[in-house]
Amino acid sequence: MIEAVSCGGVVIYRSKVLLLYKNYKSRYEGWVLPKGTVEKGESHEETALREVREESGAEADIVEFIGSNSYSFTVPEDRVEKEVYWYLMKGRSYYSKPQAEEYFRDSGFYKYHEAIHLLKFDNEREILEKAYEVFRQRRREGTWD
Repeated sequence: MIEAVSCGGVVIYRSKVLLLYKNYKSRYEGWVLPKGTVEKGESHEETALREVREESGAEADIVEFIGSNSYSFTVPEDRVEKEVYWYLMKGRSYYSKPQAEEYFRDSGFYKYHEAIHLLKFDNEREILEKAYEVFRQRRREGTWD
């Protein structure tokens, strides 16, 4: 078994959520949240910010840790157990440019009700629900801006 750790961000700008569309030879087709593998010497926060910037071109700031989820999948050589740590992030603009080298073909900011339906994976929908509730609460309290 291979253990892997990734970190990612739920990036919100003006109430809209950043999503990426991944298509690898039509095998991984779907909308996802930006995330990626922790590199040696990196904190989880550094990884989340770097992955958001690399995969989407978006600049964002961490607001708070949202939670983690785990899942497993099989690769030719073994089974991978992955833990993903998620952060709510405040985007700095609507700018995004998908990272073609990682097979991202599109990106953009979507209204919550669109994003929740576009996301391919249940675990990412659950994280988006948590993050967006924190976002709404912070807006009500006046601590988002």
